[in-house]
Amino acid sequence: MRAAVIREYGKIWLEEVVKPKLLNNHVMVKVRYASICGSDQHIFKGEFHPRTKLPLIAGHEFAGVIEEVGKGVKNYLPGEKVTVDPIMWCGKCAACLAGHYPACTSLKLVGIDLNGGFAEYVSVPSGMIYKIPSHVPDEHAAMVEILSIGFHASARAGLSKDDDILIVGTGKVGQSILHAAKTITSGKIFMADILDERLSLAKSAFPDIYTINIRNSDPVALIKESTGDRGVDIAFEAVGHEVYLEGKFNPVRTCINAIKGAGTVCVLGLSDHPAEILMKELIWKEARIVASRVSHGEFSKAIEALASGKLNPDKMITGILNLEDAQKGFDLLEREPSKNLKILLKI
Repeated sequence: MRAAVIREYGKIWLEEVVKPKLLNNHVMVKVRYASICGSDQHIFKGEFHPRTKLPLIAGHEFAGVIEEVGKGVKNYLPGEKVTVDPIMWCGKCAACLAGHYPACTSLKLVGIDLNGGFAEYVSVPSGMIYKIPSHVPDEHAAMVEILSIGFHASARAGLSKDDDILIVGTGKVGQSILHAAKTITSGKIFMADILDERLSLAKSAFPDIYTINIRNSDPVALIKESTGDRGVDIAFEAVGHEVYLEGKFNPVRTCINAIKGAGTVCVLGLSDHPAEILMKELIWKEARIVASRVSHGEFSKAIEALASGKLNPDKMITGILNLEDAQKGFDLLEREPSKNLKILLKI
């Protein structure tokens, strides 16, 4: 089969590789579209080393149709449209025994810890498969994983139907939170970033949101003004690697200052650098700070929202390339991040 293979960091080649074996409890998926994720970009640059082992077929956001099912598989048939939840947990650690699988101490993902969806075929356990309604476009089906991140973050933060929220960071994760939030709350949604193009992309998906360029404005002051000095109920930090701005709060501290008394901050950005915060600002508000990592069964919510037309995933997809152009896709995301958000690979 054809696959885009990372054999050295910064380089990806289209190769003919051995098709994976179909095990007794596995489903063979013929991939139609795969999405380049932020984690894939980190892998590509070697930032997940030594966790990732080369050569690697990356790709943990993908969808396709069932090609074949193992002898022990029930409830799935060849030809059905599906997507794959890439998370594999151990089931034995303290987090797993408590039913909190995203915190598994040996969590593994298809496309990171083992070969994934930048290939014609993937064989995975049937328990990782989710059916996609036939009317949902294949391109949208490949977006279920990233959208599930937004639904999981919303659940971790306890998002309710009338909550006002702030999302700091309008990259892939920030926009997935926006899409999920629009299915839950009718309150005000503020999005803050330093890239006008990303802010415009978010507003084109949902014109009623408020966008703030942090370079030019004080998001905390604008939010306080818009909410009668109350602040938002929940603030999500989805930046990760911040750009230092003289005289500005870092993203986490921005969230803390933007929330109301007894509000919640939900942190998702995977930065390698400490985020300085003033604890008394959190304590004075007796606020909560929680973290959100991957997803925990929210694939069903994301699929339901896609099927009902509540989301606008086309606004997140900024390019579609053929599998043989995978290198170009990674280069574009690295070179022009303001113009490129989600690039799909057509398999």
